[in-house]
Amino acid sequence: MYELKSVIEKLKDILSQERGGSKIFDKDIAQVLAIPQTTFATMKKRNSIPFKEIMEFCAVRKLSINWLFFDQAIEMLAVETEKYFQIRYFSDVRASAGGGAFTFDENYELLSINKTIIERLIPFGSKELEAISVEGESMEPTLQDNSIVFIDREQTNINRDGIYVASTTAGLFIKRIRQRADGKIELISDNRAYSPETILPDEIQIIGRVVGNIESL
Repeated sequence: MYELKSVIEKLKDILSQERGGSKIFDKDIAQVLAIPQTTFATMKKRNSIPFKEIMEFCAVRKLSINWLFFDQAIEMLAVETEKYFQIRYFSDVRASAGGGAFTFDENYELLSINKTIIERLIPFGSKELEAISVEGESMEPTLQDNSIVFIDREQTNINRDGIYVASTTAGLFIKRIRQRADGKIELISDNRAYSPETILPDEIQIIGRVVGNIESL
C-alpha cells in the first residue's frame, strides 16, 4: 500500500534542496501541490494520496514517480524500458476485413511489448509501429476476427506484396491491394468466399502495410 507520509518526506527533501536547505513543513508541500492546507491535513490523516498533483510536481521537476513511490532508481527503470517497444494501439479503431469501419483518431493507449516478441513477428523493417484490431472474416485464415495487427505507416507502396490498411469512401479496410492495368484498384480478400472489390485510385488512401499480428492481448 502506498504511504503518503513517506512520499511527503521525500517531497520535503526535494523542496528543501530547491530552497537552499531550509526546513520544509506540510503547509509548504500543500502549497506547491496547490491543495488547501486543511484538505491536505485530512488527506494525510486518511492516507488519501493526491496522485494527480504529485504527478504534476514530478513532471515539472523531471522526477521519476517510480522513485518517489517505489524507490526504483532511474538507471534500473531505463534498463527495463529498453526491453520493450512502445506501440500506439488505437483500440477504438476496427479496420474491417469485410465491410466499412472507422477512421483513426487521437485516442490511443500505449502497448509495451517485449522486443524479442516484436523481432520474431517483424524480423525486418521499421519498428515505429501502430496497432489496430481486425473486424470480420474476409482475411481468414491469415487474419482472424479480433486479431490485433501492427502497421508500418512508412510502407504505402502497394507494388510490394502484402496486406495493407486503407481508408476508402466506405471506411477502413484490411486487404491485399493491387493496381490493375486499367488503373483501378482491387481490394482482395484471403477468404475465397469474398469477391475482390474494385475502386478508383482517388477513392483510396493507403494507411500502411501490415507487418505482423497477434490474436489478442
